[in-house]
Amino acid sequence: QVQLVESGGGLVQPGGSLRLSCAASGSIFSIYAMGWYRQAPGKQRELVAVVMSGTSGGSTNYADSVKDRFTISRDNAKNTVNLHMNSLKPEDTAVYYCNAILTPIGSSVPRNYWGQGTQVTVSS
Repeated sequence: QVQLVESGGGLVQPGGSLRLSCAASGSIFSIYAMGWYRQAPGKQRELVAVVMSGTSGGSTNYADSVKDRFTISRDNAKNTVNLHMNSLKPEDTAVYYCNAILTPIGSSVPRNYWGQGTQVTVSS
């Protein structure tokens, strides 16, 4: 069984910073990618940032709305991914979900896993 456990989030004023962390644990054979998505009320879930591994090791992709403000980083040895969020805006308010595309032990097919979500609220 695989679990993604998130930490961080909370309430921050506009212009402030937060860090989200996510740890993947369980019967993991390999991880293809880890990242963060978010979902604001009444909106669809959207990609925030993702970091690849394997042959594309270290490459990242960001939503245009967070480029130059957010930074994603990954510790391959610990199966963790962090999202450093700077210059936060009210429109960044959402539930943030950790995501991993990984192959569990005993399987040959990568699967999509999600964390439980953590609330980020940007408000004065």
